[in-house]
Amino acid sequence: MTSNKTLTSLIVAGIFSLSANAQAKFSAKIVNKPTDTIYVKARGFSQMIVADKKGNFNATFNVTDGMYKLEVEEQYADLYLTNTSDLQIALDYKDFDNTIKFKGKGANENTFLAAETLKQADQTKFEPMLKAENLEVLNAEVAKFKEGVFASMPKNLEAGFVTKYKSIVEKDMKGMVDYLAAAFEMKKLNGTVSPSFNYENHKGGFTSLESLKGKYVYVDVWATWCGPCRQEIPFLQKTEAAYHGKNIEFVSISIDVMKDKEKWNKFVTEKNLGGIQLLADKDWKSDFVQGYKINGIPRFILISPEGKIVNADAPRPSSPELVTLLDSLVK
Repeated sequence: MTSNKTLTSLIVAGIFSLSANAQAKFSAKIVNKPTDTIYVKARGFSQMIVADKKGNFNATFNVTDGMYKLEVEEQYADLYLTNTSDLQIALDYKDFDNTIKFKGKGANENTFLAAETLKQADQTKFEPMLKAENLEVLNAEVAKFKEGVFASMPKNLEAGFVTKYKSIVEKDMKGMVDYLAAAFEMKKLNGTVSPSFNYENHKGGFTSLESLKGKYVYVDVWATWCGPCRQEIPFLQKTEAAYHGKNIEFVSISIDVMKDKEKWNKFVTEKNLGGIQLLADKDWKSDFVQGYKINGIPRFILISPEGKIVNADAPRPSSPELVTLLDSLVK
């Protein structure tokens, strides 16, 4: 006869075994697939899945309950996976977001995520927040937005997913509030006297803001290591060419650290960067950078011929808004 103690041990061992062996099951059928290799990824996690002989994707793997991304060549979809998921996906790569469908355990949560992806394409839902004139109005609009999102969540979603998704929305909205609150502070600088600079010029010597008085000054704060900064360079070069000979100077201030001075010199030369190319004396801690409270780059600034701030957070060269702004001022 089996003792109660032994029976309890067997039950515990059985539960542990089932738990240890539990894994997420994943399958995908992709019409017009551009590749035979797809990935399920998260921070610190990457699961490669190779198509079988029939061209379908099947895999079983361990996950930590949470959000993942399905990557298929240049397209991706947000996924929610647990070790109890048994997710079957079907989609047409040529119309990825509109055709993705889910079946099996986990389908409800992932169908919801797919619908949210389509909603995010409509940027108008963010307009009330983006148009807020102060922090009080912004916080009210954010609260209203979150309430709408949470109220729209179906009742058939797993509790674990609901908790994680709500935390993501909370984090994203906090990021938006922090960003826009900083923008409110930047607007307060408009119309005031600009912080000055006197930095080393790539062509030799030093150039100060005072030496450029009488002209508008469009400042690009950047660094050679900054990808988004580098993406703006072709647009900046076109803008410089369009306003050549007019009462405006284009000044690029690099915040590369001094030990990378030669890297900066080489980059400016090889990329044939125009305008006035300067290297800030103390990277992020430089007086000009600190004066504008810059904590992220690229940052663009427009200063008047009198040395006052026209826009402490001016449109990027890639934005059509910059042409509209400059055409209204520059002669």
